[in-house]
Amino acid sequence: MVSKKIEEKKLEAPIHGDILEAILSHVPLIYLLPASHVSNYWNTAVSSSLRHINPVKPWLTFHTQNRRAPHMIKSYAYDPRSFTWIRIHAPKTNHTSVIRSSHSTLLYTLSPKEFTFSKDPLHLDWNQAEAPRVWRVDPVVARVGNCIVVAGGACDFEDDPLAVEMYNIDSRDWIRCESMPEMMKDTTSSTWLSVAVAGEVMYVTEKNSGTMYSFDCKTMTWQGPYDLRREENMFFSVTGTVQDRLVVVGISGDAENVKGVKIWEVKEELGFEMVELCAMPKEMVEKLRGESGSELLNSIELVCIGDFVYVYNRSEPEEMVACEVLKGGGCEWRSVRNRVVNDGVRMGRVVLCGGDVGLEDLKSAVSGKCRFELDQV
Repeated sequence: MVSKKIEEKKLEAPIHGDILEAILSHVPLIYLLPASHVSNYWNTAVSSSLRHINPVKPWLTFHTQNRRAPHMIKSYAYDPRSFTWIRIHAPKTNHTSVIRSSHSTLLYTLSPKEFTFSKDPLHLDWNQAEAPRVWRVDPVVARVGNCIVVAGGACDFEDDPLAVEMYNIDSRDWIRCESMPEMMKDTTSSTWLSVAVAGEVMYVTEKNSGTMYSFDCKTMTWQGPYDLRREENMFFSVTGTVQDRLVVVGISGDAENVKGVKIWEVKEELGFEMVELCAMPKEMVEKLRGESGSELLNSIELVCIGDFVYVYNRSEPEEMVACEVLKGGGCEWRSVRNRVVNDGVRMGRVVLCGGDVGLEDLKSAVSGKCRFELDQV
């Protein structure tokens, strides 16, 4: 009888130490939230696993909006920590305007009546504000600290197409700033510009020419131009921020014959010198072109979050390329099959964004009646 109880005790013995942490390192983040509530011991194991074995990595969020019914939005996320796609079942929103993405981590809508924006990692909470004084169709928008800068993209009937306004999130006031440089008068639309933020500075780059200007939000003044084309055959470039460092993703060759895609770090302290970080493997460049071999000119976009750069082709969104810039130096490239792209999604608007999602963010979302599930598309 005694031996039987001992045997039963052994069978019920919990998993301990490194073994439990190793197992948890393979578990998707959405399942680690309930796992952390099993016991204090499991909570410690979850925390240790995330710190030492497989840390949390920023999510790439993917939002589809019905063109005829803007309030109908479906949200997904890609978690590079577990290489999984996640369906986000969020409470319905009351959007009447199209959602847009800017500076990788900001979602917003803009209409003549109001400006709304979402800055939380999962983009569940939306803030409402008055519309900018200057009516714009396709401006450059970026969050810099506790402010949101809205530049250019003004309607034809506005007096100043280069107008810049800055919204203070704390005071909820709009401030008129120095207009964009006159040399940008023909390219003030976000269609032709990419935007990045490092510290208190917003960088705006003309994709085709590689000409960049900087806007200091403290002094509300512009500086530049700076030439980001360090290779003669570099014909298209977009900017982003990785590990709080300004980077440029550039395409070399020409629109009909793409030679390669590279990532450079911009060293402002060295007179905007560019240092090459890595080059995309040739086979991934071909995947980026897609089955139709479409031109990448004006189609390539990127989302920069944390250590990651996601590069994708708007006209061939089924395949994305992810680059993780390692803190110790070097880069890791991988192809990411976009599992949520299908004919139904193509009928609507698609917006990519991202955020540093942790267990506390998931806990807050769940308490707000948001559900998460591994997507089986």
